[in-house]
Amino acid sequence: MNERPDENAAPEHTAPEHTAPEHATAEHDAPGNPAAQVNHYNGPVFHGTVSQGQFAWDNGTATQNQQNNGTPGTVAPGYEALAERIGELLRQLPGAGLGEAEQRDTQEAAEEVLAVISQEEPVEEGRVRRALTTLRGALAPVATGVAAGATVGAQEWALAAITGLTGV
Repeated sequence: MNERPDENAAPEHTAPEHTAPEHATAEHDAPGNPAAQVNHYNGPVFHGTVSQGQFAWDNGTATQNQQNNGTPGTVAPGYEALAERIGELLRQLPGAGLGEAEQRDTQEAAEEVLAVISQEEPVEEGRVRRALTTLRGALAPVATGVAAGATVGAQEWALAAITGLTGV
């Protein structure tokens, strides 16, 4: 028995996984109107800016990770030093010894400060002050030892963070 494939057989055709859009043209979409073009895309289509997005499709399973503990790409002029301080605070946060709730509150407050100073519109001073007050407020229970389970190291770190944010 010959187990070699038939050399004269037509090759098997498989469609590529990701193809260009298919174009279908109708003769007329309404009486007197020219033909309309219809696009069928085999993946996501974005009509606008997409920043720091991760997408997976048509691949069964996917594991994606993304961590951004640094300062954002664009910061309003005059807020670079504040963005660097917040970025440093976020980098140190996992090892600061805060409780789970305090760490989450501090991270959310720090990210809010970064969001306010990273907007394309002119930065509103009042929003920056409120965001910084919220961040200092998230750190205050740890710095004063009021937060349950706050270690001495966490207290010192939170006090230093609050001091670093004062007068900015």
